[in-house]
Amino acid sequence: MTINLPSPDQPLNIGTRGSPLALAQAYETRARLAAAFNLPFEAFNIVPIKTTGDNRALIDADRPLKEIGNKGLFTKEIEEAMIDGRIDIAVHSMKDMPVVQPDGLLLDTYLPREDVRDAFVSPNQTRIADLPEGAIVGTSSLRRRAQLMNRRPDLNVVEFRGNLQTRLKKLDEGVASCTFLAMAGLNRLKMDDVPKTPIETTDMLPAIAQGAIGIERRADDDRAKDMLAAIHNTETGQRLAAERAFLAALDGSCETPIAGLAELHGDTLHLRGEVLRPDGSVSHTDEVRGPISDGVSLGQALAQTLLERAGPGFFDWHDS
Repeated sequence: MTINLPSPDQPLNIGTRGSPLALAQAYETRARLAAAFNLPFEAFNIVPIKTTGDNRALIDADRPLKEIGNKGLFTKEIEEAMIDGRIDIAVHSMKDMPVVQPDGLLLDTYLPREDVRDAFVSPNQTRIADLPEGAIVGTSSLRRRAQLMNRRPDLNVVEFRGNLQTRLKKLDEGVASCTFLAMAGLNRLKMDDVPKTPIETTDMLPAIAQGAIGIERRADDDRAKDMLAAIHNTETGQRLAAERAFLAALDGSCETPIAGLAELHGDTLHLRGEVLRPDGSVSHTDEVRGPISDGVSLGQALAQTLLERAGPGFFDWHDS
């Protein structure tokens, strides 16, 4: 197979959001592609693209995501640039990605997954259990809010929007006693000095696809297809196939508190899932195991189990 490889004169354009974490993920993608094809970094052009979700006015307003839009907030402009041909591939945090891509685009390449756990971040405490009654906790995640209120309804949870650096600044300013971040982001940015404690997934199940980087391409771009195949991580793909099938069957969005994690043990896939009321008053959890090749059907089956257990109207809260 002969691939028309990019060069410094005709680089491959890699689209990404412009936050430090998004850029770090784009740099990792570039490094893996350069190594796979023995190319200089100059053969790749990182193209930062501002998305609706990066609008400072929206971030600073501390409005919940569900009032602004949905997961497309972080992808729409990037995908438009790819459809228009301004970029060749796009690098995404998979937990931001809708379960359906626009016509003509494919998301079928994943890098090795980072730490999937949430991090408890506080200058004074190391565990949720250590927080005093009424403590102010900042988070922009509906899933984390619901899980926290389910376990500690005595806490005062406030909206905490912004990228990783913005949220850490708010914590330093005393806006809240603690917040939650993804261990993956802290690790990728090498932020070892952040006062954090990993939360085991048995205590707080993470967001669907947390810690995973996905690379999107045009369906008819054979060069991108062939190049990306060289850096695709099969295990991450298998795990995300189950998790995203679970999410899709629940019709999940940023308006729905849903958590899930697939893990591989030999030839077996183990999938855990959780759905919650936004106020944390009700939580339903379950798990399934089966052959890795049945990941999609396992995800769908787990979603059906939780839907039946939750009963009619469980997700109708956002219509009121």
